[in-house]
Amino acid sequence: MNYKFKILSEKNINEIVFLVEKLNEKKIKKNVLIERQKEMFSQNYQCIGVFHASTLIGIVGLWFQTRLYSGRSCELDHVYILPEYRRFGLGSKLISFVEEYVCKKGFECLELNTYSQNTLSHKFYYNNGFKILGFHFIKHIVI
Repeated sequence: MNYKFKILSEKNINEIVFLVEKLNEKKIKKNVLIERQKEMFSQNYQCIGVFHASTLIGIVGLWFQTRLYSGRSCELDHVYILPEYRRFGLGSKLISFVEEYVCKKGFECLELNTYSQNTLSHKFYYNNGFKILGFHFIKHIVI
């Protein structure tokens, strides 16, 4: 099968959110996801889409920043490929594409978070050269 990787824009929000909804374990409402996605595009964020013909079948969000511990870093966010397209090496091809893209932009590190119970993703990321550095904590605050 022939796949293409393409930088997406705010024009693609509905397509992106369609895939994010499938990944979304918290069941965040669609209108909230759309508003958040719009805001993300106004920050140091980009999104790469994976296409089979003209159909968007996968996405990965990219957050660009400089961190004390890792230098110029790109954090992968909401990595998702439709289930029927998994197990063909497409995820590894996507990671390779991202790595090359990020390197050309002058960034030296990829990082990501994955849910602790998602053991299939752990194996995937290990196989693609990632290592566990620590734990990610979150605390929601009332505004």
